[in-house]
Amino acid sequence: MNIAVVTFPGSNCDDDTVRALHALGASVIRLWYRDRDLGGIDGVILPGGFSYGDYLRGGALAAQAPVMEPLRHAVRERALPVLGICNGFQILTEAKLLPGALRPNRQGTFLSTWQHLRVTRASSLFWGLREGEYLRLPIAHGEGAYYLPPGQLASLFDRGQAWLQYVSFDGQLTAAANPNGSVANLAGVIAGSVAALMPHPERAMDAALGSADGVRLLTAWLEGIRRRSRDASS
Repeated sequence: MNIAVVTFPGSNCDDDTVRALHALGASVIRLWYRDRDLGGIDGVILPGGFSYGDYLRGGALAAQAPVMEPLRHAVRERALPVLGICNGFQILTEAKLLPGALRPNRQGTFLSTWQHLRVTRASSLFWGLREGEYLRLPIAHGEGAYYLPPGQLASLFDRGQAWLQYVSFDGQLTAAANPNGSVANLAGVIAGSVAALMPHPERAMDAALGSADGVRLLTAWLEGIRRRSRDASS
């Protein structure tokens, strides 16, 4: 299984993401933002960072990078699994591969802290990650407040696209548990084969460093790809 990690000018979590994937036994292909040939890949991760220095707004310029054209085509034509992490989430909304937008944090400041999360809806993209399961992952962003117009929010939940929410340490969905002002405490969404989250699973790979829940999440994503490939070949 070959997973591509895309590097944009300003990416700073790409190496961490590659190391996390290697630790889980995945083969990794490094893609540069100018690449137009995705090759024989089974999935793509758009990592965190500050692509293009977050000029205009987070992800806006990266969404127009050359690599995004074949990525859009692969999602449309063969439902290529794509995972966006933090800045990758911003890029995917700017590219219209995910609904909504990421706005500046309500505090107007950069946030770097650990957060508790709840899986709002199970998805075959994350095999074995159950609805109602809890995760502890770090966040590090300045534009992480997910927004969707009120008229579209209900349908997001109805379609099962509301995937991950910020909760309190005891699992309660409260305003106080919302770190950045995201609508409905949303930390991650899904649309088709594309998923994204603001927290950083690649920074939660060892319990001794705060949490190993990133292992659970990335393993579930990789297993989803394995099962998809197996079903396609059977």
